Amino acid sequence: MSAPTPHLLASTAGDAASKLGQTGEALVVFFGIGLVIFYAAGRATGRLHRPLTIAVLLGPAVILLAVGLVIPALRTIYLSFYSDDSSTFVGGKNFGWAFTNGSAQQALLNTLLWIVIAPFVTTLLGLLLAVLVDRMKMQSLYKSLIFMPMAISFVGASIIWKFVYDYRDPKDPQTGLLSEVVMKLGWHNPPDWILSHPLNNFLLMVIMVWVQTGFAMVVLSAAIKAIPDDIIDAAKVDGAKGLAMAFRITFPMIRNTLIVVLTTVMIITLKLFDIIRTMTGGNFGTEVLANDMYSQTFVNFDNGKGSALAVILFAGVLPLVAYNIVLLRRERQIR
Repeated sequence: MSAPTPHLLASTAGDAASKLGQTGEALVVFFGIGLVIFYAAGRATGRLHRPLTIAVLLGPAVILLAVGLVIPALRTIYLSFYSDDSSTFVGGKNFGWAFTNGSAQQALLNTLLWIVIAPFVTTLLGLLLAVLVDRMKMQSLYKSLIFMPMAISFVGASIIWKFVYDYRDPKDPQTGLLSEVVMKLGWHNPPDWILSHPLNNFLLMVIMVWVQTGFAMVVLSAAIKAIPDDIIDAAKVDGAKGLAMAFRITFPMIRNTLIVVLTTVMIITLKLFDIIRTMTGGNFGTEVLANDMYSQTFVNFDNGKGSALAVILFAGVLPLVAYNIVLLRRERQIR
C-alpha cells in the first residue's frame, strides 16, 4: 500500500479544520442565542414573566423533540403507505408484505423469539446474581466485574464473541474458545456455530444476556436492599428462611422492579440491531426486525417496506414504554 501523498494529507487536514470550524461556529451561535433568551427572560416582569420563563425552559426541549422524534415518526408512518421510491400510494401493501413475505416472516418470528427468551433469561440471571453476590464479601468488586460488559457497546461485545464462536476445521489449531472447549470435552467435530440454524439465534442471545445481566443485577440488588429490615426480621421470627423467604417476602416486595427490568430489556431487545449486523448481517436465519428495516431502507433503497417495518417495530415498543410509565407513576403514588 502506497503512502498518502502530501496533497491528500493537506486536503484531509483542510476538510477536518473546516468542519471543526463550522462546528465551533454553530456552538457559539447556539450558546449566544441561549444567553440572549435567558437574559430576556430574566429581565421580563409582570404578566410576561411566567409564560416567557416557561417558554424559555420548555421551548428548546419541545423543538428538539419535534425535530428529532415527532416529525421523523410522522414522516415514517406517511412513507409506509407509499412505494419504494415514495412516489405512489400503495395503502397497506407494505404491511401485507411484512406479514406474508418469507424473509420478513422469518425476521418477525426471530424477533418474537428474542423478546420471549433473552429478557426473561437476563432478568432471572440478574436476580440470581443479585441474591448471591449480596451475601458475599467484597460484593462491590464482584458487582463491578459483572456490570463491566455494560460499558461495552453491542458492536464491541459482538466482536469479542466472534472470537468465542470462531470456527476452524477440527484438524487445525482452534482460535474459537467454544470449539476448543467442546473438543477438549470430547466433541471432536463441532459445527460452525454461526452457520448452524436455529442454534445460532440462541448463541447470539448469549451476547445480549452477557451485556444486560449486569444492569438487571444492579437494579434488582438495589431493590432487595431497599426492603425494610423490620419486614425481614418479622419474617425470620415467623420461621421464614431460604426459598420461603424469597418467594413470600423478597420477590413480592420487588415485583414492580422485576417488571420494570424485564420490560426495559424487552425494549432493548426489540430494537436489536448491532449484534445481528456485526455477527451475521441477518444471514443464516438470524434476521430480526430492526436489521431488516435497515436493509430494506439503506441496502435495497425501499423506503416503503423499510418504513412499514419501522412502524411495526414502533408499535411493538410503544405498549412496553407506556406500561413502564404507568408502573413508575403508580409506585410514586404509593410512596
